[in-house]
Amino acid sequence: MSALHRYPALGISQRAPQISDPIHMLGFPSVVLYNELLSRSDVVLDASVTNGAVSGFNKDTIGQDMIQTDAPAAHGSSGGPAIGDDANVIGIMTFVSLSSGGGSLVQGFNFLIPAKDVLKFLSGTAVTDPGQSPFNPVWAAGVDAFFDGRYSTALARLREADRLVPDLVDVKHLLREAEEKVKNPPPRPFPWAWVAVGVTLVSLGAYGGTGVKRWRRNRYRVLPVQVIGFMESGQNPVLLDVRTKTDYETSPLKLPRAIRLDPDEVEGGQFHLGVDPMQLVIAYCTSPEEQCSARVVQRLRQRGYRNVRILKGGLGGWTNARLPIEAKSHLPSIGLEIYKNLTMGDIERHRFKAGDVVFLQDDDPRGEAYVIHSGAVEIRRKINDADHVLNRLGVGELFGVLALFLRSPRSASAVAVSDTELLIIKNERLEWLIFNRPQLTMEILKHLSELVVSTDAQRDGER
Repeated sequence: MSALHRYPALGISQRAPQISDPIHMLGFPSVVLYNELLSRSDVVLDASVTNGAVSGFNKDTIGQDMIQTDAPAAHGSSGGPAIGDDANVIGIMTFVSLSSGGGSLVQGFNFLIPAKDVLKFLSGTAVTDPGQSPFNPVWAAGVDAFFDGRYSTALARLREADRLVPDLVDVKHLLREAEEKVKNPPPRPFPWAWVAVGVTLVSLGAYGGTGVKRWRRNRYRVLPVQVIGFMESGQNPVLLDVRTKTDYETSPLKLPRAIRLDPDEVEGGQFHLGVDPMQLVIAYCTSPEEQCSARVVQRLRQRGYRNVRILKGGLGGWTNARLPIEAKSHLPSIGLEIYKNLTMGDIERHRFKAGDVVFLQDDDPRGEAYVIHSGAVEIRRKINDADHVLNRLGVGELFGVLALFLRSPRSASAVAVSDTELLIIKNERLEWLIFNRPQLTMEILKHLSELVVSTDAQRDGER
């Protein structure tokens, strides 16, 4: 192989140039070679690069196409390649413009032989594949390895390139840098990217596992608003009340037209639902995370009921959505609203036997109001050293709130007249309900208004 064939080679552009295409001119202009202030030792070996763009198209005196460019050029640049951003030759520098009054150069108006004419010139010569030479891939591999930080590989490739074409300025320069990097490797930065990838993968695994668990837990759950959608679409879902026996007996509320199904009977397999296996069935309870409903749904699926769902949030989720509710027994409107907004598991309960005193007149209210869960209570007031019954309250009635609002001692006594269970509502919880549950607030206002009217009537009677 001849030395010429080993030299770096540039490809020739196959695309017709356009106005404003970028141009990079390579050459050895005399103004640099013979500048009296520059060293003569190395400058002749290193090409100068000037930049510009295609600024027009013209023809020379014999009618050949020319490319006009504003890239600076000077005597000595002739014959140098002008390449584009893709490193392919756009044209060959041929002549510059001179002033009309003398021989001084006029920059910005220089001309190139187009690449298409260069290809015509090469036709029939030994150059059959422009842009290809043994040097090119070796040099490219060395440059890529160097900028990737693989300095040992870069050094080997650059030495090979230097053997192919000795003493090229760019090869020598990069070869010295590679040798220095191999002798004194730069400190490697902390692998933050790999750490980030590892943390991301671990996080994805954790979130993925959590997501799978969440999906498996929620795949049969439906929101209250979805249940309403089922009803409106004509699916007529069967609502199953599967609360534990204790929860069912202690709460007076249920979903409209719900069927009671004891979960203990389901666990024992001794139950008959009487519903078509393809019917949409929705179970609800009051246990944390709908655990009771989940167990019942699992048993129902084992028995062939495939279209069964769990009401997300249970009875509490339904009431919080302000959807219609039914009472298992008669409740006053204030009691119905209170039960809708109380979580039974969070409420303290006290039991009293017949005749037990709940509180006495002039007692400190201790920040407590009461709802009668079962039984009955009499409100009594001492007048002229004798007790007078002011009112008799039943299930669902609220009492003891006036002292909380007035921040004063109890104005009357409360006594259980039968075995009675009371729900204790702390002052903080009552205030929260008043501020956040407007319907309950209206019922409390009605209750207090009725209390004032009743008290005024009693006073008028005493007169």
